[in-house]
Amino acid sequence: MRISFLLHNGYHIGGTIRTVFTLAAELAARHEVEIVSVFRHRDEPILGVPAGVTLRPLVDIRKNSPGYDGEHPDFHRPARVFPRGDGRWKQYSALTDARIGAHLASVDADVLIATRPGLNVQLARQAPRGPVLVGQEHLILDGHSYRLRRDIAHEYALLDAVTTVTEADARSYRALGLPGTVRVDAVPNSVPAPTVPPADPAAKVVVAAGRLTPVKRYDLLIDAFADVAAARPDWKLRIYGTGDAADNLKERLARQIERLGVGGNVFLMGTAHPMEPEWAKGSLAAVTSRRESFGMTIVEAMRCGLPVVSTDCPYGPGEIIEDGVDGRLVPVDDTAAVAAALLALINDDEARARAAKAALVSSERFDPVRIAARHEAIWTDLVERRAGAAAPRARSHPAARAALHRTVGALLDSAYAAKARAGALVRRFR
Repeated sequence: MRISFLLHNGYHIGGTIRTVFTLAAELAARHEVEIVSVFRHRDEPILGVPAGVTLRPLVDIRKNSPGYDGEHPDFHRPARVFPRGDGRWKQYSALTDARIGAHLASVDADVLIATRPGLNVQLARQAPRGPVLVGQEHLILDGHSYRLRRDIAHEYALLDAVTTVTEADARSYRALGLPGTVRVDAVPNSVPAPTVPPADPAAKVVVAAGRLTPVKRYDLLIDAFADVAAARPDWKLRIYGTGDAADNLKERLARQIERLGVGGNVFLMGTAHPMEPEWAKGSLAAVTSRRESFGMTIVEAMRCGLPVVSTDCPYGPGEIIEDGVDGRLVPVDDTAAVAAALLALINDDEARARAAKAALVSSERFDPVRIAARHEAIWTDLVERRAGAAAPRARSHPAARAALHRTVGALLDSAYAAKARAGALVRRFR
């Protein structure tokens, strides 16, 4: 098959990028695979180009590049096809609308895959008849704005398939009432086998990793580990990751560590790339999120032989961890439960070693070979059905659809502006 991925920015780093690159690399052993990046902000991708895969950009935002597009007049005009409800909308423009549309009109592929809701919507609005159209959801439906969910419910009807990373999110998509022609499947993210030896269960280190954002509840983890350190002062907690400087979360966490007097036990390690060697220095992993779209760090830790103590938050941890076997699941926002679960494994060397072995075995189901096979089965079925059909399912002409959505977008913008003015008047005279 000829497979083409459409990605927001393949030159950056992040969970969706890593997942797409890993999947593309595995598929390239058997198929012709390309990744099309809407934006290019640096000369070389941070993660490197996957072996056997072609990577090409549509809009160059490198200021010193001969192909710099920042001076193009359409670069400063708002996007009308890319949906306004997507959180990245301000980064898109009339230029990205045109470049993505031209790419979709000319691409020679059996399967076209977009990888974020805004691009999925644009895929539905602009893609021509013929290729199988797949929208990948790497976040969660319930986490999107009302405006974006409305576009999803309407536009995804023109896709052939939607894949989510959890079964819970797949149920949310099925509840939208999309036509029966749209297949909805849950296929988890893949994580390659680590290139380092498995972690030593005797190591007295708990590892946590991820962006320093409030939803990850690192403040709760530090509070819980203060209780752990009081009982087992020989154990350490290492937290890897950085956050937005404007949030000052790192400074707040550092002050919390100092206030609790656990500076000799809890360490903010910053970013590590690759992360595998750091996982392997621990014997337990901890996740205290209020929500996760999947839980990549859980799988990464398990693949390195670390059982994981995690909050049983929506949507991913409960589909990854088998409670009491390869980790522990605890209630969200429960400091005492996190501390108790950590101490239960810290104080029982044999149980920790058994859980470590179980984590290695159970996490094999997320190997890229297995995950790629699941995607291939879906796409092959859809391609074969398309080939056996009398004609592709009708989609309106991309140019006509784009013009329609420009008009609708302008009307919606006017309506939202009017609503805002009305709200301001109500507040003024209340």
